Amino acid sequence: MSDESPQDEITLIRARIRQAGLRSTSARIAVLQHLQAADAPLTHAEIADELVPQGFDKATVYRNLIDLTEAGIVSRSELGDHVWRFEVRGEGKGHDGEHPHFVCVTCGSVTCLGDVKITPKKKKEWADIADISEVLLKGHCKNCA
Repeated sequence: MSDESPQDEITLIRARIRQAGLRSTSARIAVLQHLQAADAPLTHAEIADELVPQGFDKATVYRNLIDLTEAGIVSRSELGDHVWRFEVRGEGKGHDGEHPHFVCVTCGSVTCLGDVKITPKKKKEWADIADISEVLLKGHCKNCA
């Protein structure tokens, strides 16, 4: 959405929220706008740190994250550290659906691996194990290696 004016971006965000059956409130717009600008999933605390100074309280930010998740606009992931992270679904950057994430075990940074496709040699191999819905890779990022 980088080629659009801020007003065009807000108009599109409002429409997306309404299409999901939610009211288009200033808090929901702010949360979704902040998530769309992010390159990686964000925690509630990271989003609240940005939005509380704009007049939104932490509880309002959290309730809107949950509402947007339940409406299917945002996805929520737990990447092995017992912290929920949120990201916009279907907005490019590899967020069209389920995709793997990389978590640095040293600094905790999270990177979306939207262009990475992990497939078994034989589909039956995974079917015998489980219906896999999320893949998480851990290691040391280039800054910590």
